[in-house]
Amino acid sequence: MPVPTLPDPEERRERVREGRRLVRVAVSLMLTLLVAGLALAWPLASRGAEWLAVVWEARWVLLGLGLLPVVFWWTTFGEERRRPRLRMGTLAALVVAPTGLRTKLRDLPGILRTVAIGMFVLALARPVAVTGVRAAEDEGIDIVLAIDLSHSMAAILDGDPRDLPKTGRGKSAQLRPSRIDTAKLVVQDFVARRRSDRIGAIVFGKEAYILSPPTLDYQLLSKLIGQLRLDVIDGTRTAIGDALGTAVARLDLSEARSKVVILLTDGDSNAGKYSPEEAMREAGRVGAKVYAVQIGNGEAAEVQVGTDPFGQPVYEKRVVPVNPKLLEEIATKTGGKHFIATDGKGLRESMHAILDQLERTQFEAPIAHHEELFPLFVVPGVLLVALEALLRAWLLRRFP
Repeated sequence: MPVPTLPDPEERRERVREGRRLVRVAVSLMLTLLVAGLALAWPLASRGAEWLAVVWEARWVLLGLGLLPVVFWWTTFGEERRRPRLRMGTLAALVVAPTGLRTKLRDLPGILRTVAIGMFVLALARPVAVTGVRAAEDEGIDIVLAIDLSHSMAAILDGDPRDLPKTGRGKSAQLRPSRIDTAKLVVQDFVARRRSDRIGAIVFGKEAYILSPPTLDYQLLSKLIGQLRLDVIDGTRTAIGDALGTAVARLDLSEARSKVVILLTDGDSNAGKYSPEEAMREAGRVGAKVYAVQIGNGEAAEVQVGTDPFGQPVYEKRVVPVNPKLLEEIATKTGGKHFIATDGKGLRESMHAILDQLERTQFEAPIAHHEELFPLFVVPGVLLVALEALLRAWLLRRFP
């Protein structure tokens, strides 16, 4: 009769250790799911099904979620491997050592940190919600700004800095504003003062380009105008006919009673596929009035050509030809008005005088409201980090 053999003590201890590891892994995974669920509860409850339509502006950041398993291991099981070790002759006295709830929760700080990092990754991905698109009924004028970006707009347009909008102050006194710099400030101020006018913009030099169709999003339009530079298009010539034609085309389908083109230029028409006369006829057909704002009076103007060895700007005078007769003809034949601005104050006054007696028209325009949702992830992430620090310093301290 075979004699039963007792299991090897070392093998028995290994089985016990393996069982404890499996229990630890299971408990850690359950705690991770619980903490993640609690962290996501507020974002999900506050928006619900809206998350299906959320736009992630920096979605590539979501790739960082793939690093969370590494962070999880590093802050839990890997942390014990990095702990200092002390060799002892026997562990018999520790076999019956107490193992309470704190021992089972020793991985909780690492889990909190892992979930917190996941929340921060979601916040960095910039979730944006469109909170509503509604048709806003209002009264206004459809306006298209035609802004000259030819090289002549680099000429200096002197004047009292106090006459410029507040956004133009604070610049170095050594830097005198150019015509395009002053025009951008005045146009941005003009846009900011509107309330219910749909405003679009085109830019032109040798050719004309659409910067923005007529819109009520003044903030975006002002930002686009502020980013204009003379070198973004070919500015060797001035295509006034193309500029007017493009602006009128944007107003062709408009149902507004008042349609306006504001032409800001300091040059003469010397390029383009369409002549100013053709553009004038098109403006008359669609009922668009052209208000021509002439910048400068055709006399020699200073242009910055560089700096001296001490960093001071160097200017030279150049003749900038302008055709006031053409601009006046364009304004008169379309029912508009011709203005001449020789400084910043005159340019600003011209812009705001244009709309004094225009008739307004009621229209509907869709307005979309966007909301940044990243705080919904940042707040839980910060709370988890604070809780982790509290647990490590108080309840779940390790020794050594």
